[in-house]
Amino acid sequence: MKFSIERGALLKAVSQAQSVVERRNTIPILANVLIEADGNTVQFRATDLDIEVVDKAPAMVEKAGATTVAAVTLHEIVRKLPDGALVTLSDDGVAGRLTVQAGRSNFNLATLPKEDFPVMASSEYASNFSVGASVLRRLFDKSKFAISTEETRYYLNGVYMHVADGDGGKVLRCVATDGHRLARIDAELPMGAEDMPGVIVPRKTVGEMRKLLDDDEMKIAVSVSETKVRFATPEITLTSKVIDGTFPDYTRVIPSGNTRKLEVDAKDFAAAVDRVATVSSERSRAVKLQLDEDRLILSVNAPDSGAAEEELAVAYADERLEIGFNAKYLLEIASQVDRENAVFLFNSAGDPTLMREGNDTSAVYVVMPMRV
Repeated sequence: MKFSIERGALLKAVSQAQSVVERRNTIPILANVLIEADGNTVQFRATDLDIEVVDKAPAMVEKAGATTVAAVTLHEIVRKLPDGALVTLSDDGVAGRLTVQAGRSNFNLATLPKEDFPVMASSEYASNFSVGASVLRRLFDKSKFAISTEETRYYLNGVYMHVADGDGGKVLRCVATDGHRLARIDAELPMGAEDMPGVIVPRKTVGEMRKLLDDDEMKIAVSVSETKVRFATPEITLTSKVIDGTFPDYTRVIPSGNTRKLEVDAKDFAAAVDRVATVSSERSRAVKLQLDEDRLILSVNAPDSGAAEEELAVAYADERLEIGFNAKYLLEIASQVDRENAVFLFNSAGDPTLMREGNDTSAVYVVMPMRV
């Protein structure tokens, strides 16, 4: 195998591949990237047995072939090469070495046989549809902060993507929760997604897929089966197993009877919470909200380190209310708001609180209160 490729194209392809590779693995081949050169393209394939990413890049292929080499090492070499360099990779199958050459730099890397590389079995996908990158980005970006990191409740370690009934008919919905807060984001249902099985997309996959979604104009081809999900652009295909578990009935925890309405500038609110939380002890980080007519007082009282208080002008016309929240949860939810106003709907100091962006019901957040 021998081919030449522009450094920028190589770096882009290899960086996507090496980020999937698990740093600590017991199977040596999983630390490698499978390089396959044919025609005028080169494919870079990496996997951790749960996720597989295949990245295609244009190249001048002198001799077709395939080999595997350490993904992280190759990425580091390419990253340090000068911008605009032409990189030549040639494989000596007999010696088990890959030569990487650019200008006066020459590297010789150990390879492992391509036959040992595990390729994820292709799946029959029940549903195939295409969706704009900006739509998918919104669905996952606004929900991923609520993914649970608790390994025992593994079925909460991802984003539940499914078809649901929205206000104006069927929608494509993403939900994530860790038991303390919940995010529910809706988008228009793409053509062909009507029969999609509901799947839990793992946290790592959400992070890797996010890298495909920077180009707003791009369409992402999405394929879903009971066990796998695939996101593909013309250059990159990301295939992942889904979490084998049942996502809980989240509709039960979304309050519908909350009538006390607070409207506040989202940026001002987030900044004020951040300021008063500075004095709180790291462990609890509880912030108290005192609501009175058109007035909100945020306060923190940490006996060991001090106290803080800040007043905000808000729109609130219901009876007086005192309620406490974890500052981190409030900040994460407030930072999701794209519009000026955040609307909080309260019931009582002990009940879950609902938050949305203005009058938009396509993004809804729930946060559990804390005793303060």
